[in-house]
Amino acid sequence: MVDTSRGDVPASPAEEPRGCLFALSQPPLLIFLGVIGSLLLMAALHDLFML
Repeated sequence: MVDTSRGDVPASPAEEPRGCLFALSQPPLLIFLGVIGSLLLMAALHDLFML
């Protein structure tokens, strides 16, 4: 029978891969999303009230 194990030690709980919430908590990403969101909000308000 062929041994298919890689011999790697499983990751400990401290080394778990970080998920989406960790990525969203980064300041540059939050600033970028805030700028894009404010531009979309200004465009929507302009369409609603100025046109």
